[in-house]
Amino acid sequence: MSTFKPAKPIKVGVVGATGAVGQRFIQQLEGHPWFELTAIGGSERTQGKKYGSVGGWRLSANVPEYVRNMTLVEGLPGKNWDCDVIFSSLPSDIAGDIEERFAAAGYKVFSNARNHRNDPDVPLMIPEVNPEHSAILPYQQRNRGWDKGFIVTNPNCTTIHLVLALKPLQDAFGLKKVLVTSLQSLSGAGYPGVPSLDIIDNVVPFIDGEEAKVETEPLKLLGLLTDEATKFQNADFLISATCTRVAVREAHTESVSLELGRKVGIDEVAAALQEFQAEPQRLGLPSAPAHPVLLRAEPDRPQPFLDREGDGAMATTVGRLRPCQILDYKFVLVGHNTIRGAAAASILNAELLVAQGYIGK
Repeated sequence: MSTFKPAKPIKVGVVGATGAVGQRFIQQLEGHPWFELTAIGGSERTQGKKYGSVGGWRLSANVPEYVRNMTLVEGLPGKNWDCDVIFSSLPSDIAGDIEERFAAAGYKVFSNARNHRNDPDVPLMIPEVNPEHSAILPYQQRNRGWDKGFIVTNPNCTTIHLVLALKPLQDAFGLKKVLVTSLQSLSGAGYPGVPSLDIIDNVVPFIDGEEAKVETEPLKLLGLLTDEATKFQNADFLISATCTRVAVREAHTESVSLELGRKVGIDEVAAALQEFQAEPQRLGLPSAPAHPVLLRAEPDRPQPFLDREGDGAMATTVGRLRPCQILDYKFVLVGHNTIRGAAAASILNAELLVAQGYIGK
């Protein structure tokens, strides 16, 4: 494992720090060995207040001590943002323009919002899947007239765990068709999320915009960056998704059936999943799980309650691997949606870009 680390702590800020994902950023950055949180931004209602006095903290009994007395500043670039990196957990209705303004002002922006995921010059990244896609950043800067800043996005939370399971299979055997049905937790809808009378004793068979993300984002993630590092070429397999909301607090479950590029035995499929490691593991990135995919053999696993914390909530747990009578194989996966599926995904992307030399030179 690499012993790489930056020469000094890298200053980071969180914009949208009081929301559900913003709180996860605060939690995940506490005691981080590479990053020092030096600025936090909130809404007009919270600007000028101490983070600990705002209220609404929902991850544990207490706001982390290290951030309790930090003052929330305006969520726009300016002198109050004494940092190099911006983690954005802004809602999509305002994220696009604000993230561009931060990047134009020279900040390295890591976005959890959907706004720039499909931009042709913005990398959509999972470090275990497509670390080479960061090579488009110099073109992004030239294309947009940005000197030092850039934008990197992480995918939708459902997509992240799906693609972590698909990547080792694509590498080993190729992919032709993927059919996925998600059972997504309530925390994926933010807070307060779905009203209790809509979700108790119920499954909601529609999440606005979700299926389109799950059907398109994996193709960019598992696709190629052209030799000149100026354009992405999507992967050429097919995905069909059905996305539902269920009465689970944390972690998404996905039922996946797939056709591989060639016929292989189930033991080969299991080995590809179990043995999968990638660039974050080779680099020893602080947030990287030792094993991105955990394969369970029990007939009744994975389950959200039991398996969402796998490898620090950074791994995707796969189980019920078995033949499919229509395609080739099918399995069930579980992954934490607000840690690996959101805040920690951005943090891991930033760690990768530090190791690649895009940050903290």
